[in-house]
Amino acid sequence: MSSGAVIFLVFIVVYAAFAVWLGKKSITMPMVFLVFGALTGSNGLGWIPISMSAEEVKTVIEVTLAVLLFADSSTLKLRQLKVDAELPARLLGLALPMIILSGGLVALALFPQEGLGFALLIGAILAPTDAALGLPIFTNPRVPVRIRRALNVESGLNDGIATPFVTLFSALAVAEMTQSISNWLTGAVIEIGMAVAVGAALGLLGGWLFSTAMRKDLTSPASEQIGTLALALATYATSITLGGNGFIASFVGGLFFSYITRHRERHAMELTEAFGTLLSLFVWMVFGSLLVIPLFTHFNPLALVYAVLSLTVIRMLPVGISLLGMHFRRDTQLVIGWLGPRGLASAVFTLIAFEAFHQVSRPEEILFSLAGWTVTLSVLLHGFSAQPLADWYASRLASAPANIPELMEMAEVEPQRTQFHPPASP
Repeated sequence: MSSGAVIFLVFIVVYAAFAVWLGKKSITMPMVFLVFGALTGSNGLGWIPISMSAEEVKTVIEVTLAVLLFADSSTLKLRQLKVDAELPARLLGLALPMIILSGGLVALALFPQEGLGFALLIGAILAPTDAALGLPIFTNPRVPVRIRRALNVESGLNDGIATPFVTLFSALAVAEMTQSISNWLTGAVIEIGMAVAVGAALGLLGGWLFSTAMRKDLTSPASEQIGTLALALATYATSITLGGNGFIASFVGGLFFSYITRHRERHAMELTEAFGTLLSLFVWMVFGSLLVIPLFTHFNPLALVYAVLSLTVIRMLPVGISLLGMHFRRDTQLVIGWLGPRGLASAVFTLIAFEAFHQVSRPEEILFSLAGWTVTLSVLLHGFSAQPLADWYASRLASAPANIPELMEMAEVEPQRTQFHPPASP
């Protein structure tokens, strides 16, 4: 084992020992490992040299997102959302496509030389949100359940929904570089179609197998957890082997696994979630190692402008439009609009886009600058603002009439993904 791996593992041990204490100070896990990667990586002290050309690094990054996509889509209790399906449906069905499109148009306006495919790819990469960066909102019982569950559902599903767009626009960006525009759509559609078929088949088969085995006492909860993690990995690997998109297959597989088990197998995902969270520490370290310091040594002011717009106007305006007619307060619209932290999915999509660009010798500097600034600012700004924002919003609602739409009574929904975080504020 290399010295770099030892340093990384020891750091995980130290962080885990102080995770709750750090969380109470609004210092999140992505913050810690982003900074750790920047300090110890090739652009910093050089203790843990990371190269995206290393096959092992690419594999871990891709497997991380695949496992978490499977876990996210399989653990979200969609049946419970029938009481208030409209709000998350508006955020996913209306706001998300508008965020991708507006993000692409702004990128095209600022970097017209990069082409339409690149611009739309940036819009898709930076559209998904990550609940882990705003946990004080998601875990604070003083914030209305309706708002927390809508943001939670959005975060749990929008990375999977954005994946086909990332696939399409990545293919278009590469096609623009290689002058093969006529064939890009066919290949991308075949890749997506194969992924959907593989995900549906393995998700249904795996869900039926474990449901039957548990009902007939043929297996144990611990064995089922191991088997479910293997199912998530097998779904991803099978799709890749057959020429499909592994991430789409993982997301679809989780949906069908949840459907066939009727969510009775919630405990089966615990190992999968924990495994994905452990791998995510490595992804944040890699992202910090490769992208953070070059943001300053190769400063691109337009990329910083885009990042600010991405975290504000590009998300807030589509969210505001999608909420028209729901009669929400302005502070509610502000909270929902601001809480669009860009996290793990955007980081992984960026590193995967880099690999696609590298294969056709397309420069990646602007890709790294745009994604690097947006994700880094999001990790810091959303991480530090979540707790004060939650307190401010809760205090404003304390004097609000009881019949406002935000206070509609409904069941809780657990935050997505296993995280190191402190208990919810009372």
